[in-house]
Amino acid sequence: MPEVLTQSPGAASAPLRRVFAFGGGMADDVPGGAALDLLGGKGAGLAEMSRLGLPVPPGFTVCTEVGRHLLRTGRHPDGVRDEVAEALRRLEARTGQRFGDASDPLLVAVRSGAAVSMPGMMDTVLNLGLNDATVEALARRSGDPRFAFDTYRRFIQMFGAVVLGLDHGLFEDILEQAKLRHRCRLDCELDADACRALVRSYLAMVERELGQPFPQDPVRQLWQAIGAVFRSWDNRRAVLFRRLNGVTDDDGTGGTAVTVQAMVFGNRGADSGTGVAFTRDPSTGDAVLFGEFLPDAQGEDLVSGIRTPQPLDRMAEEMPDAFAQLETAAKRLETHCRDMQDIEFTVQQGRLFLLQTRPGKRTMEAAVRIAVHMAEAGLITAAEAVGRIDADALRRLLHPVLDPSAPRKVLGRGLPAAPGAVTGRIAFSAAEAVERAARGDSVILCRAETDPEDIHGIHAAGGVLTARGGMTSHAAVVARGMGRTCVVAVSGLVIDRAGGSATLGGETIRSGDVVTLDGSGGEVLLGAVPTVTPALSDEVATLIGWADELRWLGGGTDTPLP
Repeated sequence: MPEVLTQSPGAASAPLRRVFAFGGGMADDVPGGAALDLLGGKGAGLAEMSRLGLPVPPGFTVCTEVGRHLLRTGRHPDGVRDEVAEALRRLEARTGQRFGDASDPLLVAVRSGAAVSMPGMMDTVLNLGLNDATVEALARRSGDPRFAFDTYRRFIQMFGAVVLGLDHGLFEDILEQAKLRHRCRLDCELDADACRALVRSYLAMVERELGQPFPQDPVRQLWQAIGAVFRSWDNRRAVLFRRLNGVTDDDGTGGTAVTVQAMVFGNRGADSGTGVAFTRDPSTGDAVLFGEFLPDAQGEDLVSGIRTPQPLDRMAEEMPDAFAQLETAAKRLETHCRDMQDIEFTVQQGRLFLLQTRPGKRTMEAAVRIAVHMAEAGLITAAEAVGRIDADALRRLLHPVLDPSAPRKVLGRGLPAAPGAVTGRIAFSAAEAVERAARGDSVILCRAETDPEDIHGIHAAGGVLTARGGMTSHAAVVARGMGRTCVVAVSGLVIDRAGGSATLGGETIRSGDVVTLDGSGGEVLLGAVPTVTPALSDEVATLIGWADELRWLGGGTDTPLP
């Protein structure tokens, strides 16, 4: 149990603190150094960025113990609703808006955040607080009905799937029909009238499927969302992710916190957007700001891969002030945290907001380079650098690369999201990937884009290939974290999942056909291409030297490095 929840003798009458506010250069104190266990990674990161004075939208975090109590008993602990109500009042005072107000409504995001990073495995609800009245207020206050009704339809879709348990495909079918009617390729091309009609269709479908209207009371929406996000700790994909990654909560310290944060909107037009930035390249470890940006979008558009984002260089050209602020914040966070950071951000009408910072997932090659370079720069010690690298994972660093002298037929090219070279049989679903891997095949999972439900297929595969997405999409981030080769956003890749085939480069690829991925160059090759083992990098040799020296001095690892 986190330290803050253990009262000292004589303090039995002191109320237990379960809700902690942040934002605007302040964060409620978390006693006993228990921030990560108590607030989860997202809540702890937001609190720390707030203390540093970085531009964080205000909000509050409901601690992990509340979620564990809910999962054990089926109800929230006594008194926690009053704490949340008080935190919400403080949030209203800081934003100057009122939750559920029909003239200037406060909207919030409800996000998960466990102590262990589990990207995309648990649930999020954005734009909460909208209903048939507040959406009209948002349209009036913003002067942009298209933005208001686009935001409402996003909320209905996310709340409907996450909280009400409706099939996500029901919403997607309605959306696709609307785009066909209006001859649009992308959601952002739908005009205000189309978004209004989409909202009406969504609300009618929800009532038809559930036999009751979509909930209109914002307070009810909030508590339903908080409960759903807490319970997402035990959803199928989160449980599978923890099992695959050896994460246990046997000591009772697992579970997620829930963060409730004032919304900022990346879908406010051409001077707005959303992005992810790594303070170093997560594939190579190079000390450059690396990431992607998607204009006129919210965060779910980026991580889902439904639109191909732009590199951060484009953001630097189109929003130079916001980009300069991002660069400054990234350098400060990496120095403060003493590790490469993965930063989520939103730009609303030219103004930068930081929504999350956490240690970034990286390839083993990048992990070694980052650790060695940070030690050489004096940010960490040599012993810390060695301690950050798992010896067994380091042995797998010598992943194969394509033999440069071997003949090859290039079918297509995409973004090199995770390095290495792998040959395998194509599988068009996670279930097929698991089945083929169980037969002993090397497998390449091929999808239009992956989502969290594909986690078991990515784990079973040796490589991941997607038609859409970017370097920070779900497929890219999870593949890097699992050490899988990955190529995303392959131009011209058209997948017929029902027919078990795809076309690329004038060739038809069927389920079970053999292809090769070059995750370093971003190429997709027909058939098997020979590979070779690369030489050890200078950084690997340096790290091994430090490990040997530490063992000789009696202060290092007991596990010999290769």
